[in-house]
Amino acid sequence: MSSQSLMIRRAAVLGSGVMGAQIAAHLANADVPVVLFDLAAREGDPSGIVRKAVEGLKRMQPAPLVTRDRLANIDVGNYDQHLDQLRDCDLVIEAISEKIEWKVDLYQKITPYLNDTAIVASNTSGISINQLSEAFPAALRSRFCGVHFFNPPRYMQLVELIPAATTDAAMVDALEAWLVTRMGKGVVRAKDTPSFVANRVGLFSILAVMYHTEQFKLGFDEVDALTGPRIGRPKSATYRTADVIGLDTLAHVTESQQQTLPSDPWRDHFKVPGWLAALIGKGALGQKAGGGVFRKAGRDIHVLDMTSLEYRASGAGVAPEVEQILRNRNAAERFSALRAS
Repeated sequence: MSSQSLMIRRAAVLGSGVMGAQIAAHLANADVPVVLFDLAAREGDPSGIVRKAVEGLKRMQPAPLVTRDRLANIDVGNYDQHLDQLRDCDLVIEAISEKIEWKVDLYQKITPYLNDTAIVASNTSGISINQLSEAFPAALRSRFCGVHFFNPPRYMQLVELIPAATTDAAMVDALEAWLVTRMGKGVVRAKDTPSFVANRVGLFSILAVMYHTEQFKLGFDEVDALTGPRIGRPKSATYRTADVIGLDTLAHVTESQQQTLPSDPWRDHFKVPGWLAALIGKGALGQKAGGGVFRKAGRDIHVLDMTSLEYRASGAGVAPEVEQILRNRNAAERFSALRAS
């Protein structure tokens, strides 16, 4: 397969959660017909779970669809009734929860319905691609790899492409070319190491900030005022980013890295803080649940107080000394002064 020969006439996305639905939406944006799958609902319309997810795309912000008419490119299906539709799919992207046993079970369920040339990819954020590939028959493993999109998929340019040891190299080249030219992505090839590249670096950054937030007894809004655009990072900074990721997802990946990086010198940072576990326990999982570290209260934004675990009005700025440092336009001097402060 040459890098120019890959044609995706129809795709499938397995899992209609936050990521799966948005990946399907971005395929639809690129005029790729896609079938979005999920479990069959226990009551009512068997495809009700997926239909609800597709309806949710209309209200989601930032908008995952270029225009509403792209919804015509998305068909709905469930695993009990519609797996036959996989026979016409050239690309199948799995985007279910980060539990290896669930993924393996799903792979075994879909394998009889895949055509002889279909590419199968997992959107896992860090589970071993080599380990996942073992769930497939040997003949299919050459067409399996990791394709990790970032949230929100329409706007985040990065896609990590992770081959397994058995993945066909020409297929990976072709898929990379397609992701760049058709999906508009910037592709980074990653080795099959824990959490790959971006999450390995990004998660440590978030966890280190969480550690120092507690050490310095800072407010979450105060930290975000410091770790956002004023130091060259996105306006979601640290804790709003955590809310977008999903606090449960963040905790799961944290625990996974603690298990898979036993000799890392910073391993002690790879733990879920008590306040974060408390939020998860209450179902305050971040943006997808209507609130996490931050939540809306009418037109206002409230932020969690780490000590009381109650919400208060958000809006704390940085200390006057730090404010003065941030006004220095020379980046090298600014960061040196911040570090010394």
